[in-house]
Amino acid sequence: MADSKSISPTDITDCFFHNLRAQVRPGDRLTVALSGGVDSVVLLHLLTTFSESMQLEVSAVHVEHGISTYSGEWSAFCQSLCDSLAIPLSIHRLKIRRRPQESLEAIAREARYQIFKHIQADYVMLAQHQDDQVETLILQLLRGAGVKGLSAMPTVRLLEPGKTIRLFRPLLNIPRSEILNYARLHGLSWVTDESNLDTSYDRNFLRHQILPLLEQRSPAYRKTLFRSTQHLGEAAHLLDELAEIDAENTLVTNRLSLQGLRELQPARARNLLRYLLAQRLIRLPNSTKLEEILRQLNNIQPDNHFRFIVDTLEIRCHRGLIEFLPADSLPEPIAPVVWQGEQHLVIESLQGVLKFTRQNNMGIDPARLSGQIVTIRSRSGGERFQPDCKRPRRSLKKILQEAALAPWVRNTLPLLFCEDQLVWVAGIGIDCNFQISEGSTGLVVAWHPSQINQVSTH
Repeated sequence: MADSKSISPTDITDCFFHNLRAQVRPGDRLTVALSGGVDSVVLLHLLTTFSESMQLEVSAVHVEHGISTYSGEWSAFCQSLCDSLAIPLSIHRLKIRRRPQESLEAIAREARYQIFKHIQADYVMLAQHQDDQVETLILQLLRGAGVKGLSAMPTVRLLEPGKTIRLFRPLLNIPRSEILNYARLHGLSWVTDESNLDTSYDRNFLRHQILPLLEQRSPAYRKTLFRSTQHLGEAAHLLDELAEIDAENTLVTNRLSLQGLRELQPARARNLLRYLLAQRLIRLPNSTKLEEILRQLNNIQPDNHFRFIVDTLEIRCHRGLIEFLPADSLPEPIAPVVWQGEQHLVIESLQGVLKFTRQNNMGIDPARLSGQIVTIRSRSGGERFQPDCKRPRRSLKKILQEAALAPWVRNTLPLLFCEDQLVWVAGIGIDCNFQISEGSTGLVVAWHPSQINQVSTH
């Protein structure tokens, strides 16, 4: 993040250019989240000023939430503005509805971010500024947030795990007054959201009722509190470094050791759990919920199946190892799929691909499948299996338990059947009656989860 001490905020152009150059590179694709308000209009204007010299690809996105009666006019304004600047604009029209115990502002933000995830860009540019940062700090204080919450908004962060698109706030160390001065100096036009004057919203009450009084007493409060967010950001970074050390000592193949978590001091256990949840970019639980998660983890017995939902994540525990799973990654059992000799068979409901190859001295005997109906199914219960010819045929349930597969995984493994006979189980092997004899060429089946988008058609 640019250091506000080393940049004069009176020159917004130099400040913006400094922040931009520190982050982006020639050829980067930047999309401005354009609301039509003065902040995002100034951000777009500044960006177009430098885009050609820095060889940047600039576009804009506008989300029409459908909350205000004027939302259609705002969309039209944004389209007209982008047309005048020759900037491509995508408009997304939504119908936001209130949900119990959630603010409309939070629901709208969540909807916007879902749209941002599908934008083809390196950065989504947000127009939050120094006043927004200070307001967020105070609101977080009133909510009893911890160090990470009080460090407020980062200048740059990943939008979602495993992706490359980032959120970038290049105006974050610039006061609102300088943004307004810039807009007037350059004769810019913008729209005004009437809800910004509604003091029933906490942020507006703070902005219009409390902060003007604070400014009378302490005119420099913005710089002072902004500096506090930077100090808190440094403290949060140090806590993350401590959590990384604890993670190295407690993670086993990307799963958290329950015993290792229990051996940590309570404060370090909470810090580690917050860190691991934050890495998955979900809304962090409040302190009460976090304490409840730790309490349950500290009290579960080895044979219990632990399950706790946090935002879009499920926390599971099996055989002393804790997993953090996206809720939508636990699919339902699949309906039978007929295999007709394809080299690749996509199983969309399991988000994976079965690959079939021919190899010498290994795999399934193709002769046993010839002329028979071969299907891929999920486990339904009662199946019996004999992957080891030296051991008797046993229940598949028992075999999966011995393989230490978590209960939520067992029912979603793809199984290959020849008519009604179980032939192959992903991760386990081939039934003795269908194994190839030595010196012959067999059919090898391999399961590749999460590779749907990497398959070519054969």
